[in-house]
Amino acid sequence: PQVLRENGYNTLAVGKWHLTATEEYGAAGPFSNWPLAKGFNRWYGFHGALTDQFHPELCVDNHLIHVEPEPGYHLTEDLVDHAIATVRDHVSTAAGRPFFMYLALGACHWPHQAPKAFIDRYRGRYDQGWDTVRAQRLTKQLELGIVPAGTEPSPRDADVRAWEDMRKDDDAVTLSTRLQEAYAGFMEHTDLHLGRLFDELEALGIGDDTAVLLLSDNGASAEGGATGAINLRKHMVYEKDDPKQAMAHLEDIGSERAYNHYSMGWAQVSNTPLKWYKKNTHGGGIRAPLIVRWPGVVPATGEVRSQFYDVADIMPTLLAQLGIEPPETLAGVAQQPLQGMDMSPSFTSASPECRRRLQYFELLGDRALWQDGWKAVTRHKKGGNPDDDVWELYHLDEDFAEARDLAAQDQERLVRMKAIWLEEAQRNQVLPIDDREWDRAAERIRRLSRSRHVFFAGSSRIDRLAVPDITARSFIVRAYVEKQDQLQGVMLAWGSRFGGFSFYVKDGELVLKYVYSQDVSHEVRTPETLAKGASCLAATFERQEDGSTLVSIDGTGLTKATMRVPKTWPITGTTAGLSCGADRGHPVCDDYDSPFAFRGGVLRRVEVDLSPGAVMAGWAPEDAIAYED
Repeated sequence: PQVLRENGYNTLAVGKWHLTATEEYGAAGPFSNWPLAKGFNRWYGFHGALTDQFHPELCVDNHLIHVEPEPGYHLTEDLVDHAIATVRDHVSTAAGRPFFMYLALGACHWPHQAPKAFIDRYRGRYDQGWDTVRAQRLTKQLELGIVPAGTEPSPRDADVRAWEDMRKDDDAVTLSTRLQEAYAGFMEHTDLHLGRLFDELEALGIGDDTAVLLLSDNGASAEGGATGAINLRKHMVYEKDDPKQAMAHLEDIGSERAYNHYSMGWAQVSNTPLKWYKKNTHGGGIRAPLIVRWPGVVPATGEVRSQFYDVADIMPTLLAQLGIEPPETLAGVAQQPLQGMDMSPSFTSASPECRRRLQYFELLGDRALWQDGWKAVTRHKKGGNPDDDVWELYHLDEDFAEARDLAAQDQERLVRMKAIWLEEAQRNQVLPIDDREWDRAAERIRRLSRSRHVFFAGSSRIDRLAVPDITARSFIVRAYVEKQDQLQGVMLAWGSRFGGFSFYVKDGELVLKYVYSQDVSHEVRTPETLAKGASCLAATFERQEDGSTLVSIDGTGLTKATMRVPKTWPITGTTAGLSCGADRGHPVCDDYDSPFAFRGGVLRRVEVDLSPGAVMAGWAPEDAIAYED
């Protein structure tokens, strides 16, 4: 976008932006890594890897916005609506000027959420199981020429049960197929709305003058594990979902009341016929589709090209076709040479010489090297010594699916390719290998968290990875209020109905609701008998030696009430962030209609105090007037 904008293009971004560090997500920036600082003129979308499709946390340009979705809202529809509106604005006000749009949907990343009608269309479609469906897909791929003739599937993952064995467990079968039905409905819903965008290009008369490149960012995800999950965040980072318990939520799958993901058996189907998954450097993790529609440049024949290319080749290809030279300097900064190459010879010829000769890969310790049709690759176990990892060798020109490991037969080639991988890793600053993932986020949260955080009603929502670090520790929440009438509303909401808590006043009671999961929640209440004027309301979380937490609520002149919460969430596990003065985003609970904004008085501020001794010190009545000035 920076290069194209310098060459007269209007540059537009819609959807996911995963190039900003979490410490820069906040309303005060810095904005140097937000889309507008990276060459885009406009942006409507979300930060991070994923978002709730029914309750997204969105941004416009350089500021966060609150979304109060109408009934029937879905993020994919919203993003496509904005993409269409943005293109219309461009055509209306800058006719004849070129534009570049980057559209990155939340679909089909988990949570797999879609309108129920789309999901229900697939009822029964997958009852035959993943072994049969995988075989059917490979047959279809061979018929269409998507994979080379003679391709054999990689073996079933050892962690994936044979479907005949699955049939012994009716609950597991029912849950698994419904999770896959939700994914299929999600995909069809996505396809429909992308079609709306492409139809709009035709209606505006620019379809034949617009290049469309459609690609996936990685292979299918095994993060749902062997059983799949209703609440994936908890399932991934904290505690596995119980399939029998999940059955109680079967009809919630795909709705706003589930954070679901299919099981790895269906992930292997999505990756047919490849080996392993997202986050691996085998084919199932890194081989992704690229579809190019470019009238006048790419023949409209629907042909498949098999030359090896990398995502880094897209920019050089576009610039070459547009006649734009990569700049030597940009914004006063000397530019490194582009890593990629022009792949347009493949647009018009089925058998041009493959221009790329070498490509290295590294992801969370997994490593691979592709060289002239051969691939050396290894899977890494987190925490293990990378030098002990076992490397495999495949001749991809003859073994598309990486089904036949030739390491034992050609050790000389493998040793040579491993040495080249190391050279590439050193040259591209990959070393030292870092296999951490969630622990990186947890470390960053700990580093950035202060002992005292202050929030104000109506302020922008705080991202879940930028909130105070309350993981496994004691802390106190103090809300400073000025009562004018009967108080109602949320003072602090943290997380969502899949994990989090809400501190609020309702119908004459002060309430703390702690949600551990879709099945387990805890609440404590006490009468709200505040006098008019300044007061302090407090929620105290006191960590116990056994890992449980004593949660107490009280306030100026109120009766103290206490409960024990056996398990509390680590911050990296929650699915949503923090809001003050209302429950914005995915609601924490059903006890009120969100956003349930605070009223009946003034919410001066809310403090989260993690300082040593804060819980023991508690609060004093004079705290109530500390902010009265």
